[in-house]
Amino acid sequence: MDLDLAFSLSNMVVLPAWALLIFAPGWSRTQSLVHALWIPVLLGAVYMGIIAMGSPAPEGSGFDSLDGVTRLFSSPTTMLAGWVHYLVFDLFVGAWEVRDARRLGLSHIWVVPCLVLTFVLGPLGLMVYLLWRGVLRGSTTLIE
Repeated sequence: MDLDLAFSLSNMVVLPAWALLIFAPGWSRTQSLVHALWIPVLLGAVYMGIIAMGSPAPEGSGFDSLDGVTRLFSSPTTMLAGWVHYLVFDLFVGAWEVRDARRLGLSHIWVVPCLVLTFVLGPLGLMVYLLWRGVLRGSTTLIE
C-alpha cells in the first residue's frame, strides 16, 4: 500500500462527508452517505491495511510515556494509521452532533461552528457542542 495514496484517499473520503454535514444535514443523501456504515468501514479497512503492513516500532517507542509515543509516531506508517484513526473518530463525532441536534430540535446554525471545530480540533469541537447544547437546552446531562 502506497502511504501517500492511502493518505490522499482517506482525506478525499471524509471531506465530502464533512461538507454534507455542514451544508446539507437534512438531505436524504447525507443520511445514506454520512450516517451509514460505509465510511467508517472503508476507513477501518484502510486502517487495518496500514496496521497489517506493520512498521517496526522504533526502539523505545510505546504508549507508556510521551517520549515513547513521539518515537512511535516518528514512523510514517504509524503516523498514517494515527491520521486515519482521527479521521474516522472525528467524522463519527461530527455525524453524532448533527443527529443529536436534530433529535433535540436545535437549529443547525448552532451546530456548524461545532462541526468546523470538530473537523479541525476534534475534542474542542465536541466540547463546544456539548456546552452549547447544554446552554440551549438548559441541561447539563449528556443523555436525555
